[in-house]
Parts: sequence; C-alpha cells; structure tokens
Amino acid sequence: MWKYLRKIGQWGNLTEEPLLPESTRDIRALLGRSLFIRHLDAGSCNACELEIQALHNPFYNLEAQGVRFVASPRHADLLLITGPVSRAMIEPLRRTYQAMPTPKMVLAMGDCPRDGGVFAKTYACEAGIGDLIPVDAYLPGCPPDPERLLAAILTLLEERWLPRGNSTPGSHKAAD
Repeated sequence: MWKYLRKIGQWGNLTEEPLLPESTRDIRALLGRSLFIRHLDAGSCNACELEIQALHNPFYNLEAQGVRFVASPRHADLLLITGPVSRAMIEPLRRTYQAMPTPKMVLAMGDCPRDGGVFAKTYACEAGIGDLIPVDAYLPGCPPDPERLLAAILTLLEERWLPRGNSTPGSHKAAD
C-alpha cells in the first residue's frame, strides 16, 4: 500500500480536468434553475443509454452541475428519446409527451428515432418519431458520444430560451 501512496505523491493527479463546467453553467444561466430530463427508451439496443449513463460519471458530473434525469414526465423540461419506436411504445410515448408541462422540448438521440435505423419498417417498429410527436432536434450517430449529446442539449436550450437577437445568457428565463 505504501508503495502506491508514494507513486501517487510523486506523480500527482493524472486525471483529466472535467470538460464541461462552463457549459453546464450556461444551462443554469439560460433557465435560471436546473434542467430536468426525462429519458424514454422506445425500443433501443442500449448503445445510446450507455452514452447517457456516461454523463453521470465523475468526468462529466452533470448531477452536480444541475442537470437531472427524472422519473416523471410531469417534472421534465426535456424529453430525450432513444431507439426506434416499437409498436408497443407508441402509446406510452404519446402519453409521456402529453404529461410534460409546457414549455417542453424533445430531443431524439441516435439514428433509430429519426428514421428507424436498421430496424425501420419491420414488423415491430415504426419508421421514426417525427410522425408521432413534434421533435425539436435530432442528434445523429450510432450512438452519439456524451460530448455531442451535451452540445445538442445546450444548442436546443439556447434556441428555445434565448430570444433571437439577444446573446446574453440568463436575460430570458423560462416560463413557469
């Protein structure tokens, strides 16, 4: 044990600095509070879920920065959808969207929700979610990495909560 402690003392901290503390401060400046995300798996292969789960690790540490994943759509600002929409998930998808308070945003993550991906037009899947609920943004990739996901969320927030022509974050707060 002492051998390892000496090595730590000699080398110091070898981990990287977190990538996004400034970006997550932008989220609080735009909303004036934390961002609440409801994730809905509409039949995915779980590759996108692994990338979402990476946002919870100490490198990104989104929970500490005020980005929270919630279990109830009634508490959510953003609906994050992964996977092609299986026929069994059509009604739960619509109910989840209807249960969200306004203003609400929808982000489709990965290739599958956009057009069904490799599962498109099979006996179990619809082609994409655009015909079922309004989608604010699509994030392509199979799967997109956590940095691109966070960048897409920030872009969506800026477009929704920042009025056109105003470049000062925090000057416009979300409606309650």
